[in-house]
Amino acid sequence: MAADVVAWRPAVPGLTEVFHARFTDHVYPPHTHDAWTLLLVDDGAVAYDLDRHAHGASPAAVTLLPPGVPHDGRSRFPGGFRKRVLYLEPATLGEQRIGTAVDRPAFADRVLRDRVSRLHAALAPHPAGLEAQSRLAFVLERLRQHLDRAVAPAPAVRDDPLADRLRDLLDARLAEGVSLEATAAAWAVHPTHLVRAFTRRHGLPPHRYLTGRRVDRARRLLLDGLSPAEVATAVGFFDQAHLTRHFRRMLATTPAAYARSA
Repeated sequence: MAADVVAWRPAVPGLTEVFHARFTDHVYPPHTHDAWTLLLVDDGAVAYDLDRHAHGASPAAVTLLPPGVPHDGRSRFPGGFRKRVLYLEPATLGEQRIGTAVDRPAFADRVLRDRVSRLHAALAPHPAGLEAQSRLAFVLERLRQHLDRAVAPAPAVRDDPLADRLRDLLDARLAEGVSLEATAAAWAVHPTHLVRAFTRRHGLPPHRYLTGRRVDRARRLLLDGLSPAEVATAVGFFDQAHLTRHFRRMLATTPAAYARSA
C-alpha cells in the first residue's frame, strides 16, 4: 500500500489540522470526523459515499464534508490520487449548515479553490500568522455563502478610518503581530471587512504590509551589527530561514550578505 503523508497542526484559530497525502491504492473505511473536512484533489479523483449516497471529488471542485457524518473514500482510477485537506473547527461553519453540506458537498468554484490553495501555501512550511488568518477568513466567507445559497461578488468596502487604525496597530505591534479575528471582534467588524478596507486604502493587504515593515526593521538591525538569527526573532519572523525567505524576495539577497555589504 503506497502512501506519502504529511500532517501538522497549525497555530491558526479555526484550523485543527493540515493533511497532505498521495495514495496509490489506499481505501478509507467508513468513518467520521469531529471537524469539517475541506478537501482539494490535485491529481486523480476520489469516489466516496457520504451518508450512504455516492459522490466524487476531483480537481474541478472543492469538497466539504461535514462533521459527524459517515463517509469513506477510494481512488476512482488506477494510479491513485493526491490531495490537500484542511480540518476546520465545527464552530467555523456552524451545526446549522451540516444538512446542506450533506446534500451538496462539492462546489465547482474557481474562486474558492484558489482561496483554499493560497491558504495551504500560507500554512507551509510554517504558518505566516496574519496571512493565514486573512486567507482563512476569506475561505470561510465563501464557504458560508455556498452553504447558505447566497454566493455574491465581493463587496466594495471603503472605511479609511478603520484602515488607518489597523495600520497604526500593525506598526505598534510589529514583532508580536496582530490577531485578525480578535481585532475584528474588538472593533465590531467582520475580518474580511477589515482586510478589504485596509487593502483599498493602502494598496496591499495587511499581511504584506506587516511583512514589508518587518523587513525594513530587519535591514536597520542588520546594519547595526545584529546577527540574522537575532534579527529574525526581534522583528517577528518565525526563524532565520523565515526571515531569509522574505528578505530575499524583497531585496534579492540574503540578510547575511546584506549585513556584510556594510
